[in-house]
Amino acid sequence: MTSADSTIENMGSRHSRKKGERHSRKGGRCCSKGNWSGLNIAAMVIGFVLFWPLGLVVLYWNISGRNIKDLPPAIQEKWNAVFSGVKNHKDSEGENSVFDEFQQTQYDRIHEIKEEIKTRASNFRIFKSDAKRRADEAEFKDFMSSDRSKDDK
Repeated sequence: MTSADSTIENMGSRHSRKKGERHSRKGGRCCSKGNWSGLNIAAMVIGFVLFWPLGLVVLYWNISGRNIKDLPPAIQEKWNAVFSGVKNHKDSEGENSVFDEFQQTQYDRIHEIKEEIKTRASNFRIFKSDAKRRADEAEFKDFMSSDRSKDDK
């Protein structure tokens, strides 16, 4: 018997139930294929509560019979597959060396400007804290000098 014959025979046996007969868990496809562990059900409920499309993804994952612990690595693998192609496409566009050099000098210039802004912001924070300290010292000296004048009276 070929695989096509066995497939046709299996399809026929699946639909050969008598009227009124119910699916059994062993023979039928109704929810028997899924991986309905407590962790998977909890993840599905939490997924629906947080964001309903996430719940649908987890529901599909459960129905397909996979464990919820395998979902994050699978998503990461798909993500990397999609975006690694984008990076390769970007690298293949660098056919004009003059433009690539110009672009690199612009990136370097932007990087230098960002570093200068960070340096200036840091210097300003230091200046501001020193100015606050000087103002606090002046206020404290005023307080101490006014307090001494009251003690003399």
